[in-house]
Amino acid sequence: MLAKRLGQTRIIAETGAGQHGVATATVCARAGLECIVYMGALDVARQSPNVEKMKMLGAEVKSVYSGNKTLKDATNEALRDWINNPVDTHYIIGSVVGPHPYPDMVARFQSVISEEIRVQLKEKTGKETPDYVIACVGGGSNAAGAFYHFLDDPVVKLIAVEAAGKGVYSGESAATTQLGRAGVLHGSKSLLMQTPDGQVIEPYSISAGLDYPGIGPMLANLFVTKRAQFLSATDDEALRAALYLTQKEGIIPALESAHALAALEMIDFKPDDVVVVNISGRGDKDMEAYLNYYQSIK
Repeated sequence: MLAKRLGQTRIIAETGAGQHGVATATVCARAGLECIVYMGALDVARQSPNVEKMKMLGAEVKSVYSGNKTLKDATNEALRDWINNPVDTHYIIGSVVGPHPYPDMVARFQSVISEEIRVQLKEKTGKETPDYVIACVGGGSNAAGAFYHFLDDPVVKLIAVEAAGKGVYSGESAATTQLGRAGVLHGSKSLLMQTPDGQVIEPYSISAGLDYPGIGPMLANLFVTKRAQFLSATDDEALRAALYLTQKEGIIPALESAHALAALEMIDFKPDDVVVVNISGRGDKDMEAYLNYYQSIK
């Protein structure tokens, strides 16, 4: 709607897990707008179901081969495209990152999540506020949305779960709050995994959507002010949590969301605590990883 108001006919987006790419391709198909989605080559391979959905919707998916071929690199290329095509191109950013006003815009759009949580909790429990809200964090869009309408309710404990990869200090991790420090990436100051001279350290996670070397400035502020507690889950912990949910509830979560589920074993809850875990995506895109894990434990 904003692009059409501005007279821009070309839409670009970046995506890691592919969910944002599918959403953008969907609305572009509906509006009759050209759509280009940048995606790291590694993510193109491991999230192929979403890649095929985007193509079917008429989007052009551009594989990015720089860096570690994941979300950071896709964002780099999308920003370069946007800078070079300012007249006809509108950039729809998929997380609470990037230059102002994107972190604020995306958080406000995503806030429908916590708005609906309040309404549904009122229906189910008689009160609008839970004791805990738990969400995974890469850039942080789903966490920002899940936390948004509880930010000023100190009784609600906000739990953000990052990807520890193969271990926080293994050299293959994306646990930004434990490994990062203040820096600038993609046009905003936040927490960033970086070398002493400011070069970005390549992140790692089995989940494409959490494979990012920083977090959005809103989430960084929640960490610094201690309004939110930040935990981390390894690949194995996320895979175990996903399998548990699948077998107990019949819900196959996205690997990103599985990291939030893994936090349930890290917290000492009271029997009457009301806990909300935000399942931010579905796991059909991650079936290859799940099948490999399931076969390895049989």
